[in-house]
Amino acid sequence: MQYKHMRPNCSCDLTGQVLACISLLPIAILVGFVTLIVFKRELHTISFFGGLIMNEGLNWLLKHILQEPRPCGGGHSSVTTEYGMPSSHSQFIWFFVVYFFLFLYLRMHQTNNARCVELLWRHILSIILLAVALSISYSRVYLLYHTWSQVIYGGVAGMVMGVVWFFITQEVLTPLFPKIAAWPISEFFLVRDTSLIPNILWFEYTVTRSEARNRQRKLGTKLQ
Repeated sequence: MQYKHMRPNCSCDLTGQVLACISLLPIAILVGFVTLIVFKRELHTISFFGGLIMNEGLNWLLKHILQEPRPCGGGHSSVTTEYGMPSSHSQFIWFFVVYFFLFLYLRMHQTNNARCVELLWRHILSIILLAVALSISYSRVYLLYHTWSQVIYGGVAGMVMGVVWFFITQEVLTPLFPKIAAWPISEFFLVRDTSLIPNILWFEYTVTRSEARNRQRKLGTKLQ
């Protein structure tokens, strides 16, 4: 009787293959964070990454407290833990999405005149992130790694953690960032604080463009 609940073989199930690829996105997000930290060395990014790590630690703790098994018939025999409540993928992606939403709409403020364009790309990015989170959550049920309750509870835990960590970062850690950035070890590793800059993308763009023009002007003067 259990066979009717099993999904088709992955090699012939196109939906399963697509969802399996989508479920790998949390790994790509972690790699992206490590890359950003190495090249940007910005305290808020480090704090965001630290929140993700703590969120994973909370998930591990909840799984070993609740000890609810994964659904039968899934292809999860190679998973390191047999516990499925709450879903780590769901908790991870909803932490990331909720935190990113708050960062996008509360942390980044408009500083140039292209307000409509700025708001448009924020809304488009938010819709894309929401679709990704829903797809990853659904993939865990479709591929029989988790039940719906495990995915939903994981999503709720991730959302709560995302909100809590965002406000801890904003209200507790951000006022400390200037002091942390002034530490000798921070200066040695070029760790910086951009929390007082409303729109870091616009700031970096204008500063880089201005510096490039100045260097080009100096180079032209030397060639003459």
